[in-house]
Amino acid sequence: MYNKIIVAMALDHGFSPTAIQLARKLLNEGGKIIAVHISEPLNNVARLYIDEKEIDKAHKSVHDEVDKRLENQSDVEPVILTGHPGRELPDYAEKIGADCIIVGSHKPGLEDFFLGSTSARVVRHAKCAVHVLR
Repeated sequence: MYNKIIVAMALDHGFSPTAIQLARKLLNEGGKIIAVHISEPLNNVARLYIDEKEIDKAHKSVHDEVDKRLENQSDVEPVILTGHPGRELPDYAEKIGADCIIVGSHKPGLEDFFLGSTSARVVRHAKCAVHVLR
């Protein structure tokens, strides 16, 4: 069905295993699965109070967690980006020519009612198919 699928990996929501299984079912033979985790950048005020070593340590922790979750899954390419997931996922999908994004949806928090959830933003802005997992 699809040749290049992005699986959004929000490390705090637990959708990744289900999303990767879905991607395998939707993938054409010879296609590619790319698991993308997006770390949101610290705002400038917070950066003033956090040591650069701590930031580096946090980035390493994210890399380690992504590697751990994708261990023994050689058919999935890990990618880690920085930005706002609702904007970064559609932009990255367009940049690499992905034809599908799989993103999880969770029970909305208060901020989601004002700003919209990440999955809703991806659906609105992606120029490719989007599968939303509940």
